[in-house]
Amino acid sequence: MANHTSGTILPPALRQGDTVGIVAPAGPVDREQFEFGCAALRRLGLNPIYSANIFSQDLYFAGNVKRRIDEIHQMLRLAEVKAIFCARGGYGSNYLLPLLDFDLFANNPKIFCGYSDNTTLLAQVHDRTGLVVFHGPMLAKDFARPDGVHLRSFASATGAQEPWHVGQQDSPLEALNEGVAEGKLYGGCLSMLVASLGTPYEIETDEAVLFIEDLGEPPYRIDRMLMQLGFAGKMDRVRGIVFGEMCGCNPPANAGYTLQNVLKRTLAGLQVPVAFGLRSGHVSFGNITLPIGVRVRLTVGEEVKLEMLERATAPRIEEIRVGQS
Repeated sequence: MANHTSGTILPPALRQGDTVGIVAPAGPVDREQFEFGCAALRRLGLNPIYSANIFSQDLYFAGNVKRRIDEIHQMLRLAEVKAIFCARGGYGSNYLLPLLDFDLFANNPKIFCGYSDNTTLLAQVHDRTGLVVFHGPMLAKDFARPDGVHLRSFASATGAQEPWHVGQQDSPLEALNEGVAEGKLYGGCLSMLVASLGTPYEIETDEAVLFIEDLGEPPYRIDRMLMQLGFAGKMDRVRGIVFGEMCGCNPPANAGYTLQNVLKRTLAGLQVPVAFGLRSGHVSFGNITLPIGVRVRLTVGEEVKLEMLERATAPRIEEIRVGQS
């Protein structure tokens, strides 16, 4: 069972003029790409702020553990910060888990967005607090590119829209196993999900529509990780599965099979809808923002789409007052 008991927590919606905090929980940040990303946020009407030591480097980390954990906690405490975006992934967010103040997340709900190694943080923050978190664009990766962010899903997810969906007009979604399912959207980078198994931070997949993506993993390793999730019981109560773009995960040329062939065989025993190609996380362009923790409907057939059945963010009190005046 999940660790939280208070139900789902929605962070307040994002709007133009808001201050957003940038954190680097994992790998070191490229300063030039970082600046490109900040400029993109400003063009969207947002005001990025960050700690003076965010460009620190300690081996392959963005500074030591204390620096990285203090940075996140500081952004949670700052009342003017309405959202927190990870600068990049890499490796190292797992070091933060024993020190992370989950009460700060629950008591100061804010949009928290990232992917890759930061899947570890997204999953634990949601599992332990019920806070809806966001598998989506990062500052020095996606915002830094002219075509890096799928703006419609970003605005819908962070702007309290209900309902909304992503479909074949947004991403080249394919049907691997037909059907319709509803459940809580959950998941992220496959290697990070598997790394949680057997630890105090093990993922909670019951009743989930599970989103799975990764980068540069050959099909046999994808197969192995899916089998490991199955052996750990993490597929037993999954209601549906959506794979990402899976960049760099294709078999060698002339192998005689595709990644989709492998996925269909590996998951053949599951009687749930399975789709492939939702462009979120490690993507070639247009990173789609997915709210982790909201109820969704996955439809896989002649049409393939993922519908968000409820808001991912809460309307701001100021906006409600304006509407009532």
